[in-house]
Amino acid sequence: MQFYVKDTGMGIPKERQNAVFERFIQADISDKMALQGAGLGLSISKAYVEMLGGKIWVESEPGNGTIFYFTIPYTSENKSEIIIKDVSKFVEGRTISNLKILIAEDDKTSDLFITIALIKFCKKVLHAQNGVDAIRICRENHDIDLILMDIKMPELDGYKATRQIREFNKDVIIIAQTAYGLVGDREKTLAAGCNDYISKPIIVDELLTLIQLQLNKVVKSSS
Repeated sequence: MQFYVKDTGMGIPKERQNAVFERFIQADISDKMALQGAGLGLSISKAYVEMLGGKIWVESEPGNGTIFYFTIPYTSENKSEIIIKDVSKFVEGRTISNLKILIAEDDKTSDLFITIALIKFCKKVLHAQNGVDAIRICRENHDIDLILMDIKMPELDGYKATRQIREFNKDVIIIAQTAYGLVGDREKTLAAGCNDYISKPIIVDELLTLIQLQLNKVVKSSS
């Protein structure tokens, strides 16, 4: 797949176009406003694109703006269908369907991503942008099956929110989600009262696997 970003700025001279992808280098070193940047953005972008197997390049003329292009390898295989088939192969237990879930996440993009990934398995999706709202929603909805609890949230973080929820709801499944992924994070979330932990960026099939395993545990413990 090929993407591009186009602007109508001052443009980049031909002799400077390769240099802009180098670290700490900017196109117009005489422009005082350019000092506001570190000259790392395009270098980092180039590294990410190449790490994913793509390439990045620029087309520009002074006074006529600039277009940056980059490509990313793409496969047309339908991942969502594969995920659903794999989920159906789990051991006997409660299946992922008709769930009422709470997504506690202050980042709107992450919230939307999780919602899209799980909506077909849910009867209702609730949303909280901070720990305080998550606690309030849990008090008002005792039939929530699953909480996806972001650890870093404003007002009240995921650790504290989980501890307070456990004071009045011992049974709801709480899966912590964090962008840190540091050693010991899983242990901290379990100590706070979470059932399990998943690191960001979230991989959908891993999340579904984790949810299914936790649902199976609930079935076994109640039987």
